[in-house]
Formats: sequence, C-alpha cells, structure tokens
Amino acid sequence: MPNYSLDDLRYFCTIVQLGSFKKASESLNVSLSTLSRRIRLLEQTLQLTLLNRDAHRVTLTHTGELYYARYCKLFEEVDAIEQALSDEKQQPKGKIRISAPIYMGKHFLSAIFCDFLLLYPEIQLDLRFSNDLIDIEKKGIDIAFRVRNPAIDNWVIRELKLTHNIICGRPNQTTHLITHPEQLEEQPKVICFGLAPWQLKNKLTNEVYNVEPKKHIRLEVDEIQMMKHAVESGVGISYIPDYIALPLIESGTLERILPDWQSEGQPFSMLYRDRKQIPHRVRLLIDYTLQHFS
Repeated sequence: MPNYSLDDLRYFCTIVQLGSFKKASESLNVSLSTLSRRIRLLEQTLQLTLLNRDAHRVTLTHTGELYYARYCKLFEEVDAIEQALSDEKQQPKGKIRISAPIYMGKHFLSAIFCDFLLLYPEIQLDLRFSNDLIDIEKKGIDIAFRVRNPAIDNWVIRELKLTHNIICGRPNQTTHLITHPEQLEEQPKVICFGLAPWQLKNKLTNEVYNVEPKKHIRLEVDEIQMMKHAVESGVGISYIPDYIALPLIESGTLERILPDWQSEGQPFSMLYRDRKQIPHRVRLLIDYTLQHFS
C-alpha cells in the first residue's frame, strides 16, 4: 500500500499552483515544516523528484509536470463536487423531481409550481403527471403528491386538502326524482377508472351506500377531464370530485344529484423523504406548498 494520501497529492498541487511552500502553507493552514515533510515523504514513496527547490522559487521536474497535469484535474473535479454539494445545501438552485396525479395535480399545483419557478429562477422542476402509483424511490422522486395517504417507509406525509366525490349530471327533469343512491342503477353512467365503486355517505343520517356502476355504462375513461366533458354533454351521470364539480354546479352547467350524499373525505397529500438533510431547493418547495394550502 502507498505510504501517502490524497492530502499529500493535494498539498503538492497547491504548492505548484501558488509557486511557494510558504503560500501553500498559509492557504492549507498547515505548518511549513509539516508541509515540507509530507512532500519529502511523497517523493520518497514514489522514488521520484517532483519539485526543484531553491531559495527563491519552486519549479516542477519533468516527472512533476506529468503528475501535476493528472492530479490537478482530479482535485478540480473534487472541488467542483464539493461546491455542488454545498450549493445544494445552501443555495436555491438545481432540479426537483415531482410526481403528481394528472388532473388533481394540474388543478391544485400548476399555479404553485409556476409561481415558485418565477421566484427561484435557478431551480428547475421535473414534473411527472401520472395516475399510476409509480415507485417514487426507484424513480428518484423528491416530492410526491397523492390522493389518500399511502404508507411508505421513511417518507413524511403532509395532508394538504380534503376532497369529496359527489354525484352530478347535466340538468334535467328526471334526476329530481332520485332520492336514494339505489335509484342510480338505472341511470346512464360515465365512469372513471380509480373512482369505483361510488362510495357515498349521507351527511344527515350517516347512512353509507356503495354504488357498483355495472349497468347502463355509456363511457369508461381513465382521465377526469374527459369524464367531465362527457357529463357536461349529457352522456350520463358520474361520480365527480367536488373541486371540479362545484364551480360547474354554481354556473348551472351541472346539477348535483342527491345533495345530501357524498364520499368520505379523500386527503390530497404531499410526500417527501424523512431525513434531516433535505436539499435546500426541496425544502423551499415544501414550505412554499404548505404555505399556499394553509
């Protein structure tokens, strides 16, 4: 095994860069005698002379030039890595990888992300909208947004908002006759994968009723936006998140069916790794998002 360390090589490179043992000693905060001894040990171990010394200056031997050309690049790379790690801890810069469900992400998060990027111009967001439950560890996700609260080891879950699903359709005469969820069976339906069964609870009586939409299905989709358009067009009734439905009900575009019934609250949550050393850029976005929803 070599009898020298990377520190010895760094000392050597610093001496060459500054052209003096004394200046290198001051820069490295190492005594002049220690520095001289370490360089002698390095040369003895290598059985090579790296530096020519005289009373006025230090110059490289031919072998020293070869060593310096190689090792100075190594330490430049090490310094760059150390600086990048320092920046990650202290400066608002770098990339944040984010996962979010498609429509809820667009509805609740798009404005937050855009405002955040304008506030921190050296931060980049890598945003993946998907309704699939991807492996956020494997994909290297920094922050994930999920509906409901999945249990993931070593991840913090911060609930942002509770949402409910309600039954809606295009305004017409017949839906006024519906007084109980069991009557929904004969209605034409638009269903969205992931939103079945239609779990309903009466706010007044606490009665619970699950609708299994199997009959009179006009359209099956995997995207909420298309479901919304189909219901607006009169294709059928559907089980729609309240943050989408309520503005449309208020404008008269949709009508709420069974207004006393809705799903249990579904938490929309933010997840991030449970660790003390969260990169500064990630912590900034976490705090910014929490402040928005508070």
